[in-house]
Amino acid sequence: MPELPEVETVANGVDARVRGQRIERVTLGTKPEPLKSPAQVIEETLTGARITRVHRVGKTVVIDIQRQNDAAAQVTVHLGMTGRLLVSQADVPVPPHTHAILHLHDGREVRFVDPRRFGRIGIVESETGYAGPGKEPTTIDPDAFAKLFKGRKTPIKSALLNQSLLHGVGNIYADESLFRAGIRPKRHAGRLTRAELYKLHGSLQTVLKHAIELGGSSVSDYVDADGVRGFFQLEHRVYSRTGEPCRDCGQPIQRIVIGGRSTHFCKHCQK
Repeated sequence: MPELPEVETVANGVDARVRGQRIERVTLGTKPEPLKSPAQVIEETLTGARITRVHRVGKTVVIDIQRQNDAAAQVTVHLGMTGRLLVSQADVPVPPHTHAILHLHDGREVRFVDPRRFGRIGIVESETGYAGPGKEPTTIDPDAFAKLFKGRKTPIKSALLNQSLLHGVGNIYADESLFRAGIRPKRHAGRLTRAELYKLHGSLQTVLKHAIELGGSSVSDYVDADGVRGFFQLEHRVYSRTGEPCRDCGQPIQRIVIGGRSTHFCKHCQK
């Protein structure tokens, strides 16, 4: 499933291509699962609206729009496991499993494609807009980060994946951040020292920033707004490298399961 860097890359790419465009009309597919809001609401809200910004909140792409009556609203797009948000010329063949098309004023199209239909597209109409379930990991300060884990008895890996604490962090970047911080993923979050949590905070932000710079990790179906794969998977130190030598010490990377999620770490480098 696309995590924070992948969603950020998609949102930034779409924003650079469509900000300021007016949506002439909307075409929706026949499958109900991808529609988080009723089809009629999506069509009525988007038709004639102008895109003012595309950005990321957690693992969700958020499209800010200005409606014809000047009221603001948002389109939320969760990519699920196989979802893609593509900006294409109208004469480019529409891929199978396309569930929504925003037809733009300049003739291009924003297409939401999702073969497995775990992704969702919906409308948010509120004064505050979509805020996400947890804290933003790329901007949270070290003290606020450390407070999130105080007294928690769950493994630090599970705590990092808890979207009500930090939204956007997933399996890949939890593993990679814990490795760079030298912390074993099974350690109880509440027992980590403040110094260790500060180090983890720095590692997490560094990893996320670098992954965004490289366009995210393409380990399955993920592509950006132009259909291009990311490159951060070439930088993975532990994730999906079971049995391979650690790039720091040479010992084999271990794989265990924590909370039902595959977890990768180095027994020598992480304590």
